[in-house]
Amino acid sequence: MMTKGYVWIITDGLTDLLSSMDASIVDSMQGVLGIRPHVPKSERLDTFSSRWRREFLHDNPEIDRAELSAFGLWAYDSVWALAMAVEKVNTVKPRFEKLNDGKNSTDLENLGISQIGPKFLESILQTKFNGLSGEFWIKDGQLQSSAFHIVNVIGKGGRDIGFWTPTLGISGKLNQTGENVYTTNKDNLRAIIWPGESTVVPKGWEVPTSEKKLRIGVPVKDGFSEFVTVTKNPRTNATLVTGFCIDVFKAVTDSMPYAIPYDFVPFAKDDGQSAGGYNELVDQIYLQVYDGVVGDVTIVANRSQHVDFTLPFTESGVSMVVPIKGDDRNAWIFLKPLTMDLWLTTGIFFIITGFVVWVLEHRINEDFRGRPTQQIGMIFWFSFSTLVFAHKERVISNLARFVVIIWVFVVLILTSSYTASLTSMLTVQKYQPTVTDIKDLKKNGDYIGYQKGSFVKELMESMDFDSAKLMPYDSPEEYHAALQKGSRNDGVSAIVDEIPFIKIFLAKYCKTYMMVGPTHRTAGFGFVFPKGSPLVSDISRAVLNVTQGKKMDEIDSAWFGTPVLCPDQEGSTITSDSLTLQDFKGLFLIAGVASSAAFLLFLLIFLYEQRTILTSEGSILQKISSMTLKFVSEKEITSGGSKKRSPEKSSRGKKKLQLALLKLQ
Repeated sequence: MMTKGYVWIITDGLTDLLSSMDASIVDSMQGVLGIRPHVPKSERLDTFSSRWRREFLHDNPEIDRAELSAFGLWAYDSVWALAMAVEKVNTVKPRFEKLNDGKNSTDLENLGISQIGPKFLESILQTKFNGLSGEFWIKDGQLQSSAFHIVNVIGKGGRDIGFWTPTLGISGKLNQTGENVYTTNKDNLRAIIWPGESTVVPKGWEVPTSEKKLRIGVPVKDGFSEFVTVTKNPRTNATLVTGFCIDVFKAVTDSMPYAIPYDFVPFAKDDGQSAGGYNELVDQIYLQVYDGVVGDVTIVANRSQHVDFTLPFTESGVSMVVPIKGDDRNAWIFLKPLTMDLWLTTGIFFIITGFVVWVLEHRINEDFRGRPTQQIGMIFWFSFSTLVFAHKERVISNLARFVVIIWVFVVLILTSSYTASLTSMLTVQKYQPTVTDIKDLKKNGDYIGYQKGSFVKELMESMDFDSAKLMPYDSPEEYHAALQKGSRNDGVSAIVDEIPFIKIFLAKYCKTYMMVGPTHRTAGFGFVFPKGSPLVSDISRAVLNVTQGKKMDEIDSAWFGTPVLCPDQEGSTITSDSLTLQDFKGLFLIAGVASSAAFLLFLLIFLYEQRTILTSEGSILQKISSMTLKFVSEKEITSGGSKKRSPEKSSRGKKKLQLALLKLQ
């Protein structure tokens, strides 16, 4: 019980008596920790101790050594406190009240109760003075100590390794200068010698395992050896288990407050090949074959029905890897930035805007008048010239100016977005994936690869993928070979796997493949134990300590190295979707409302001006014909703040229009 691995802590009652204990007893307590009250040194204490030691050795010559303990000093100071309290009460003849006057009363009952007892007690509690043991004062009925020595039993007695005070906590020295910050840092103490003459902090106790080690199952894999690798020495037939997951588990168990003895047992057949997938491996715990499982085992719902997982020690998720398609630029790439519906909508709005501006400017602007063919050309020219801001025609009407300002703003946004999208396509076109959506694979009936034994197969089947189209593979090299062949040549079009495995694959083939599509989140890798195991909570806390510390970074660097991005893919996007009508619906809505409002306002003003025609006799067709002639042939001139209308010289085209309208009448 006093060997290496044990810890013993004694209270101040035993620690204070170490100096008076027999040497054989002290020798059996080597490595024990204890505390004792701190008694400040003083000349008065030294004088008293010398006198007491002489008297004690004179009365007890058989005792070789004697030291006055803190309890003895407290007893001495307590007597002084009683005497001082009596003086404060100032009672010469204390009176006692008898409780029982019967003849059969005992001697104790005849003593009675002191009438000054409450005052005497209050006086004792209020007494404060500097005694042999230091400052004497009582709080809550207890004698208070300002500090305690932390003692390590070494050699013939105790060795002070530090102090504890209510204000500073653990410290190496008393009255040390610096910030008054409470701390429990053991680094402030001197070196501790533990039982068994060990300087390593013991874990205290071990998990009861019926005198046998835990059987920890590990997966046997042909690929992705960075996570778990099982090798066997052909000479000694000894099994060696290494890998990222193994090192994390060792770091976790080493950080726990108690030891966990265990042995790694590969989940393999007699020939050394894997005995099954991850689900079968986890089931071995439920079947009581293993006491736990350590490896790249993902925490999923169906596995947690019969076992318990610790907190995950890695982040994870499921994504897709596809080949990068070659540079397939063509002569019509300039049309790709916008979808067909956006091209058509933009063209229609160009025509509508040109027509509205022509209507608003026709009667007052000479640039918008002329032969019918010339005016039709002006409608297209003016609107489409705003695309490059090359229109030189002067706009007079305020309504037309309002429409043009709104439309120029829309054109500016469209051209800027088009330029940015085309630039992106021209610069990163060669780094585009062959597939961007996993739904396209199902629609096309393509084959998909996954890691053999992984839960990804069940995930894909839950997404209604045909199990016959799912191909299992073991290693990154097999992934590469299958993707190179493609679905049409006994290969696959994509690989679906967990992100940690994908990162390892891309680290080797980053110039040929890329990760695309949405990430299906998973809980990550965790350690597996039987349902209700008390180890789960302790190991989970240890996992947090390891993953949040530097140890995890060291393990990660040791197995995966420094992550390096492919320079060709760095900064490029994995999708190049064209701009859609939905992206600019708000802009077109603004332009449409502005043009419609201006056109309706102009129409109302024009109808008001032609109210004489509207109120005249004649059919509706005749009235419309008359107002159309007025709009086409009459020019409105603004001069000196008043409006004038003058008939314009008829042109050949205008006469044809009049004849056509007369025929309609």
